[in-house]
Amino acid sequence: MEFDVRAISVLNQLKAAGYEAYLVGGCVRDFLRNVEPHDYDVTTSALPEEILQVFPGIPVIETGLKHGTVTVLSGELSVEVTTYRVDGTYADGRHPDAVTFTRSLSEDLARRDFTVNAIAWSPDVGVVDPFGGGSDLDAGILRCVGEPTRRFAEDGLRILRGLRFSSVLGFSLEKSTETALRGSKDRLNSVSAERIREEFAKLLCGKDVLRILTDYPEVFGVFLPELLPCVGFDQHNFHHVYSVYEHLAQTVAAIPPAVPLRMAALLHDIAKPRCFSSDEHGVGHFYGHAAQSSEVADAILRRLRFSNEERARIVTLIRHHDTPIEPSPTAVRRKLNKLGEQGFFDLLALIRADNSALAPEYHYRQAIYDTLEGIAREILSEKQCFSLKDLAVNGVDLMSLGYQGKEIGDALQCLLDAVLEGKCLNEKSVLLSFLKHKN
Repeated sequence: MEFDVRAISVLNQLKAAGYEAYLVGGCVRDFLRNVEPHDYDVTTSALPEEILQVFPGIPVIETGLKHGTVTVLSGELSVEVTTYRVDGTYADGRHPDAVTFTRSLSEDLARRDFTVNAIAWSPDVGVVDPFGGGSDLDAGILRCVGEPTRRFAEDGLRILRGLRFSSVLGFSLEKSTETALRGSKDRLNSVSAERIREEFAKLLCGKDVLRILTDYPEVFGVFLPELLPCVGFDQHNFHHVYSVYEHLAQTVAAIPPAVPLRMAALLHDIAKPRCFSSDEHGVGHFYGHAAQSSEVADAILRRLRFSNEERARIVTLIRHHDTPIEPSPTAVRRKLNKLGEQGFFDLLALIRADNSALAPEYHYRQAIYDTLEGIAREILSEKQCFSLKDLAVNGVDLMSLGYQGKEIGDALQCLLDAVLEGKCLNEKSVLLSFLKHKN
């Protein structure tokens, strides 16, 4: 595996102009882990205006010129090029008040968050690693550069970034870094909802998400306080071997790593504590928890600035996750009609994951979900009708029979219901005949 030649070209052009230049950060970290880099960052001794002069015939975007960053478009690859710098104070706990440009690579690396992200590389010098990031990579450890509490005080987002890296890379936090991270958790209040959403979404899709969710609920509770009542909440129900929060974490880990699916898994039972009741035998029940969880989830997703499309997708899954689906073609066609193809298979993924996080004696239901999936795939492969657009007749056909206005919509829905229930074939002559005899 080699670095992208387009990124190397940017290095070479800076060096040909007499400046130092190194690849730095995530691309070097990934390369040393034998993972193909996708995002490339370059750090250089060239000042911002000097960087612009080095690439006169190449598209350059002045991304953050006052902080020393420009984006060089090398072919189709965007390469962020930043001047060596030293950050000033962080009055807002998020961004440096000012930056000072320097000609020292070591000073630039010293301002970075974690040692594994403070490694630089160039073709002629090789690896530059003043803080032992390579050793931490080998050991699977995340360690702050310098004093951890100071690092997190400078930028509250680093708290969530640390947990995101731990989840995605499967690394553990070095003890002093972990202690400082937990102690600094309230600094997440200074971070924008958009940035929290971006980091948290990546964290949820990490391979080690179960450990991170399980070990750091108090951190996530800073921006998701609705989760905290779930922590340690005993469900008092023979279906469950986990507390509500543990069940949520187990469900997240069991569902495919797509953001809408993992958010739905995390929030699908979030209203259970407020819905709890127990019967005369002490058995816990959570009547109406799916509907209430969907409402709580909707508020959370709005607060975290999820798109309307993603929010609707997640909330719909949560609302339907506790409604049984009969393993019959009629029931599956109706669910496909209500949710669409993607929505149906998303729901199936959620209820599979939900079931896997129940007591083992209920895992037999996975076979039922296999049957549901088989029925749905047969319906789709046979191009069976499960929506109005699939009907073999349309409004024009009904107008020719004398239907007008609202009558047309009502008649089409009547025909669709008949097809969904298997009472009528989806053929034009059969459908029109069905209407005539019905009337």
